[in-house]
Amino acid sequence: MNNEYYTHETAVIDEGARIGAGTKIWHFSHVMGTAELGENCILGQNVFVGNKVRLGSNVKVQNNVSLYEGVVCEDDVFLGPSMVFTNVINPRSAVERKNEFKTTSVKKGVSIGANATIVCGVTLGEYCFVGAGAVVTKDVKPFALMVGVPARRKGWVSRSGAILGENLVCPETGEKYKLAGNYLVLENE
Repeated sequence: MNNEYYTHETAVIDEGARIGAGTKIWHFSHVMGTAELGENCILGQNVFVGNKVRLGSNVKVQNNVSLYEGVVCEDDVFLGPSMVFTNVINPRSAVERKNEFKTTSVKKGVSIGANATIVCGVTLGEYCFVGAGAVVTKDVKPFALMVGVPARRKGWVSRSGAILGENLVCPETGEKYKLAGNYLVLENE
């Protein structure tokens, strides 16, 4: 066992994978050789982390999630159970498209609910919240609450994930937000 991070005995960590201190990798997970995981990440059961995938620190990946080449998650990201990332726009079994992988950028503090699907090539803005079962096909603004198929903005959320009312004040922390054009921003930042 590595002294800096924990791996369950059934997990497979390929040679060359970079894994930060305090990270925990649970049952039947597989981390490919050129993947990079930051500090204090948690990979639940049956998680796959492909080559060239990068996870920041404090990323929590719930059971049955596959992160394919092209996925980049910044710090403090939450990936809900069985959510899905794609990496090719038009896959075909008989056509190899490994040179067409698209980058999906998941910014700091994003939460993605159970069974949501993120179509490749999009950027999920800081602290946005993608509801369970939503299908994201376009870029998402910071702090946006996205639901439905295809996903549409239903409202705004705070950094702590609380839904904001019309006053744009977080009911949990008291943080104040304001609209700047079509974007929500934290006041005094």
